[in-house]
Amino acid sequence: MLDAGYWQRCINLDALILLIKAVQTNIESSIQYPASRNKKQEPMTATFYKYQGTGNDFVIFDNRDSKLSLTTSQVKHLCDRRFGIGADGLMLLNTIPGYDFEMTYFNADGRESSMCGNGGRCLTKFAYDLGIHKELYRFIAVDGEHEATMGDNGWINLKMKDVNGVTNHHGDFLLDTGSPHYVKGVSDVMNMNVFSQGKEIRYSKDFVESGINVNFVESENHHIIVRTYERGVEDETYSCGTGVTASALVFAHNDNGFNRIEVQTKGGHLAVEFDKTGEETFQNIWLCGPAVFVFKGTVDL
Repeated sequence: MLDAGYWQRCINLDALILLIKAVQTNIESSIQYPASRNKKQEPMTATFYKYQGTGNDFVIFDNRDSKLSLTTSQVKHLCDRRFGIGADGLMLLNTIPGYDFEMTYFNADGRESSMCGNGGRCLTKFAYDLGIHKELYRFIAVDGEHEATMGDNGWINLKMKDVNGVTNHHGDFLLDTGSPHYVKGVSDVMNMNVFSQGKEIRYSKDFVESGINVNFVESENHHIIVRTYERGVEDETYSCGTGVTASALVFAHNDNGFNRIEVQTKGGHLAVEFDKTGEETFQNIWLCGPAVFVFKGTVDL
């Protein structure tokens, strides 16, 4: 038979359990949880700008406030021509002490990449359109310092890095103009399959690991026609600035001194000016061509 003390102890235990639950409820109601736990985080809305240089097109963001940080998947999505805005690459215009701006460039595959010549020209035009007006622009890119000027008829002239070596590769040529390039002379460039032949070289055993841009060049006098398969885009683009530059250096008409090479691409006309200072050395290299604003809009990131 249970005594009265037993029932008293049960009553006290029940009261203690109720007290503990009440205290726990009070504590939880007083905790301020982060907003991300209470509701879905709102996307950031950003203004983008679309520019193109002889058909080589770019999505650009003004990132002078340093608020924008994009993931590889975001860049890839924005550059997608069916599900995003569509472009060969994406650029951020950043601030940096001692220069007019900093250029950060991403390929269409979403990865930050080496120098883009047409991108540099378009970003200079973008800086001008933002109100950054200079007779001589100085900016930093992944391959170092660049200069740029506003030319005639809407052209932007971009100074490229010096080139101090050209390698003969089974009769073709390898050189770095801010990005690595393979240059191959051909006789009928407009009727060849640039995608399949370019892809074959880009993924050959010598280049599959790091990749290379492949340029097919038809030359006549002081004029060349260039078509380029670009790594990172993994397709032919309408124009490639560093590729045009590499091709012009290889097909220099003046073996010693000043050269100006007129260049035709699928996307339009450019010119490359430079001094050939030795058998495989080039200085004072300028890539010249149009840079055009296309449209702007907003996108949720």
